[in-house]
Amino acid sequence: MPTVVRRRLTLACSVTGAALVAMDGTVLTVVQPSLQRDLHATLAQVQWTGTGYLIAVAGLLVLAGRLGDLYGHGRLLTLGALGFGATSAGIGLAPGIGWVIALRVAQGVFGALLQPATLGMLRAAYPPDRLGPPIALRTSAIGLAAATGPLLGGALAAHLGWRAVFFLGIAPALLVAVLGRAAGSGRTDGPRPVPGGRPDLAGAGLLAFALVCLVHALVELPRDGWTAATGPVLAVGLAAGAGFGWHQRRTEHPLVPPRVVRSAPVALSLGILVAVSAALLGALFLATWFLQDVQGLDPLRSSMRGLPLAVMMVLGAPAAAWLLRRTGARWTASGGVVLLALGVALLSRLDAGSSAVAVGTCFASAGAGYVAVMVTATAVVVRHAAAEDAGVAGGLKQTALNIGPVLGVAAATMLVGLDPGGGFVHAMRPALAALAALAVLALPAALRLPGARA
Repeated sequence: MPTVVRRRLTLACSVTGAALVAMDGTVLTVVQPSLQRDLHATLAQVQWTGTGYLIAVAGLLVLAGRLGDLYGHGRLLTLGALGFGATSAGIGLAPGIGWVIALRVAQGVFGALLQPATLGMLRAAYPPDRLGPPIALRTSAIGLAAATGPLLGGALAAHLGWRAVFFLGIAPALLVAVLGRAAGSGRTDGPRPVPGGRPDLAGAGLLAFALVCLVHALVELPRDGWTAATGPVLAVGLAAGAGFGWHQRRTEHPLVPPRVVRSAPVALSLGILVAVSAALLGALFLATWFLQDVQGLDPLRSSMRGLPLAVMMVLGAPAAAWLLRRTGARWTASGGVVLLALGVALLSRLDAGSSAVAVGTCFASAGAGYVAVMVTATAVVVRHAAAEDAGVAGGLKQTALNIGPVLGVAAATMLVGLDPGGGFVHAMRPALAALAALAVLALPAALRLPGARA
């Protein structure tokens, strides 16, 4: 197959796969109330439809990326896409909430197989100096899917019921599988990382256990606080993380090769992604409550107020790729961090009488900053990882983008709860100021990224 054709198929596959996962995450929140009523589920059970998926994804992303490096990203992507579509159909046919939760966990497993492969195939198909535009297009597709997901999901749920929303993902999943097979295995350059290399199952188990404990503790912490259960779970997770680090230094075939974690640009980019995704998603969590409970908007109108963020995600990605090429990762990421922090800080100044223009300005600034950081950090992670490590690098990047939002929402919930007596707006302001400060903490790392000639 000609190189140009293979690259186009790979790009289409990567973009569609990333958009599929992004849309699935947004449509679920729209249908949860009707799902709860139809299946007579408790609120805790409905919450586990999201938590179970998140735990499965977070625990397996790095292992899935490594398997792609060893055995071919195309194979993992095809398996992940087919499984993702099959579980979507199963959820649409599920007779009870228990089936929905179990299938969402299974969908998380297949989603973990799918996500790192979309980046690994890009790294294998494109030379490092040409990765910017494909990553920008992929980021634009994620923003577009995230914006249209709630609108499309709400329309389907209103006219056809919540089950129709899950059938929505079947056709794109099949398309991703077909494109993945057509593009080939994705291993277009370089040998396998280690002759006779094998997956580090012990390391994968330790890392998965550590991440599952961390995510579970962060999800439960805002609701239950520091209870007799939450603290030990977090402590056990940290111990498992320490055990993972010890194991990686001693095993012959580590799950995360030392050359990946010792790369300063990769490590810095991962830290930046955790900080900015925590700041943005924590702010969006508070902004949703503000728009609906303080300004009295219904879900559709509140979603419309947030459209400037999605528009900036779609339109800003190509601009971020251009800036990355002209000014380098350092200044593109640093400018993005400043814009994101400014948008979150401006949200803290809103009140019940704030206009749509004022709200939209906050979202636009945050969206422009976030997309600049996303495009830059993703390009740095993928570009500075060797082709044979592209999958594990993509898995680490996706793990950062899963941990950050959970951390941000947990922090936002706890910070608002510190001062409940003065009303939501009074409590929201210091919480958003703290989230803006969290974004600013990423600035020193951004300033250490490579410059234009690096």
